[in-house]
Amino acid sequence: MTHLGTVQRRRVQFLATVAAVSTLTALGGCGLIGGKDDDGGAPAAGAGPSVAATPAGEPEPTPSTEAPPAAVKVDACTLVTKDEAEKLAGTPLQDPLEKPENRDSCTYTGPVTGPTAQVEVYVGDGAKKFLDIDRELGHKLTPISGAGDEAYAEDGTVFVSKGGVWACVRLVRTDDPATYRKALETAARTAAGRL
Repeated sequence: MTHLGTVQRRRVQFLATVAAVSTLTALGGCGLIGGKDDDGGAPAAGAGPSVAATPAGEPEPTPSTEAPPAAVKVDACTLVTKDEAEKLAGTPLQDPLEKPENRDSCTYTGPVTGPTAQVEVYVGDGAKKFLDIDRELGHKLTPISGAGDEAYAEDGTVFVSKGGVWACVRLVRTDDPATYRKALETAARTAAGRL
């Protein structure tokens, strides 16, 4: 074996040893290995003694045991009713198949005999994700005035936010989308009023 090979092997061994010692030191410092908590038992992962950040003599604030307020669940089918969806689409539609429990989407489909028509309503994270994806894809979004805190329209779809809750109404028709723009903006205002 050459002298160069021995030097490289020792260098690798040294670096491996340094890495192992550093890892063990970090884990020990975090309380993930060894150590004891204040009661003499092993601490939970990531748990360590806490230090009060208040000046001397002031009582430490007590942590709140109150749970954060739960988001109000909105039934997507109440944002745009079947009658309103039929008016929007300009044709009779079928009842939605989604069940009322935790219904964050609602789809009214056209009859199998035609014409092609569908109204989709989304509420919550799914509606916001729909908007985010359309933005990433570079869709042209036009602001809608008088609808919630924030509202946008694109061909065949409107998005509206009120109180931090997003909703989306999408119309599928084979006609020119411009034909339905005003009706979709009205649907956005209606949905915003029900959020």
